Amino acid sequence: MKPPIYVGPLTPPEHRQLEAARRSSHAFRVRRAQIVLASAQGHSAKPIAQLIGCSVQTVRNVIRAFTADGLACLAKQSNRPKSAKPMLDAIQCEQLRHLLHQSPRRFGKSTGLWTLALVAQVCHEHGVSARLLSDETVRRAIKRLGANWKRAKHWITSPDPQYARKKKRRDRLMQLAHAHPEWGVGFADEVWWSRLAHPHLHAWTDSAPLRLVQQVADTHDPDSKALAC
Repeated sequence: MKPPIYVGPLTPPEHRQLEAARRSSHAFRVRRAQIVLASAQGHSAKPIAQLIGCSVQTVRNVIRAFTADGLACLAKQSNRPKSAKPMLDAIQCEQLRHLLHQSPRRFGKSTGLWTLALVAQVCHEHGVSARLLSDETVRRAIKRLGANWKRAKHWITSPDPQYARKKKRRDRLMQLAHAHPEWGVGFADEVWWSRLAHPHLHAWTDSAPLRLVQQVADTHDPDSKALAC
């Protein structure tokens, strides 16, 4: 059992200021003044806690604060952390940058799209962070790298000057076909595959097997090219 603690004898100025704080409109000052005055009258922490309606540990904390700081303990201190050191340092941020330049599939994930939660999970699993980070911590770290986290768009900008006209015509045909269940509509578009990852091929085909043939690029060609089908 912890030994009882009390505040020391109060000076007349301290007593007057505590009585004034007890009648304050600020609940924080009122409660602290009540605890200090009750302790000065010889009451121990447990009955004070029951009287004020707080925990015994809170009473002990107030008594220690008054013993250390005097009447200054009546002012509420800032809750901001004393250190603003980020969760990820410069080295860890560079590890994060390297991680984001790779597909989540390389880390055994079933998706090819990074999310903040997935970044936090992979960082923790591969030792970039000591614990699982929050989404906001990951967002701030990415911002320090000079990048902004944005969701992938469902569109791309085409270099074809006729792209908008062709797309409008395609959409009109699709709407028209939708009104006729017996119709079918198909269209072809450009497809780009990165040579750094194997594509997941989905296609309509007949009973003949569908084969994907890998072409070997010229190693002496200085212009890097993407593989397309």
